[in-house]
Amino acid sequence: MRAMRFERFGGPEVLVEAHVPDPVAGVGETLVEVEAAGVNFGDIKQIAGEHTDGPYAPKTPLPHVPGMEVVGRAADGRRVLGYVAQGGYAEKTVVADRDLVTLPEGVGAGEALALLVQGLTAWHLLRSVARTRAGESVVVHAGAGGTGSLVVQLAREFGAGRIIATASSDEKRAAALEFGADAAIDGDAEGYRERVLDANHGRPVDVILDAVGGPVLDSALDALGYLGRLVTYGASSRQTASAIAPSRLAVDSITVAGFWLIPLIARQGAGGAALEELLDLTARRRLRPLVGAEYDLTRARDAHEDMLGRRTRGKLVLRP
Repeated sequence: MRAMRFERFGGPEVLVEAHVPDPVAGVGETLVEVEAAGVNFGDIKQIAGEHTDGPYAPKTPLPHVPGMEVVGRAADGRRVLGYVAQGGYAEKTVVADRDLVTLPEGVGAGEALALLVQGLTAWHLLRSVARTRAGESVVVHAGAGGTGSLVVQLAREFGAGRIIATASSDEKRAAALEFGADAAIDGDAEGYRERVLDANHGRPVDVILDAVGGPVLDSALDALGYLGRLVTYGASSRQTASAIAPSRLAVDSITVAGFWLIPLIARQGAGGAALEELLDLTARRRLRPLVGAEYDLTRARDAHEDMLGRRTRGKLVLRP
C-alpha cells in the first residue's frame, strides 16, 4: 500500500512516499481502509524528533509513518473514525477497537477528524478539568482556531453565562463571534486584564482556557475571580510563563491546571461517550467543526509547510 513516511528527523522535506506492507489487525483491533487522515501540529513535532520522551511519547522508530486521526471503512462496511498512535498517513491502518467509533450519517470526513484531537480536547477542558458550571464566564484564548472555536461552541452548549474569546486580528475576532462568543478581544498580554474585565461587564471571570502561555498566562491570572480556574493546554507563544507563588493562588482560592489529551487516550481510549456526544452534536448541526484544506496523501509535505507558515485555517485533511 502507499504511505507517507520519514526515515530521518527534520522538517516537512523528510516526508517521502513509500510502498509498505499492508497492516494486519490483531485481537481487539480493526483494519480500516483510510478515506481521509487528519493533520496535526503534533505530527510536525514528531517528524522533527520533538516527541521522543515520556511514557506517552516513546522514542519514534525509523522509518515511521505518522498520522493519528483517520476516517475510513471497516471490513464490515461501517464508516468509522479512529485514533492511532501512528500509521494514519497511509491507504490502510489498524485501529484499536477502544479508539474507534462509528460515524453517524451526515458527518463529513473533515468534520469528524476535527472532533478527534481538537474536539476531545475542547470537551475535556470544559467538562473534566475546568468543570465549568452553567452561568459561569469563560475566556477562550485563540477562539477562532480549530480547538478554540469548538471550545466556544461547547461552552455555549454546556450553558456558560458569558463567553469571551481572544484572537489576534479583527478577522479572527469576527469569526469567534460567529461561532458564538459574546465578546471577542485582543489577546495580547499588555492590557489583558482590563480588556477581559471590560468584556465581562467589569467583573473578574470564572474560567480561562489558555493555549498561548508565556506573558499571556501571567496576565490571565490577574483576570480570575474567587474560585477561578485557569487551564493551560498549549504554549503557542513559545515563551515561558513566570513561576506562580502559592500565596497568589490562595488569596482568591484560584486553581491552575494543565491538560494534554494523549495521556488520557492512553488510559481510557479515544472512543466512548465524549466523542459520541461530539459527533451527535455535529450531526444535529449544533456544533460546527472548522474544516480547512484537503490535500492528496502524496502532498503531505505541502500540508505541513502550509501549517508551519500559518497559511491554514481549520482541520487539514489528507486523501489517499
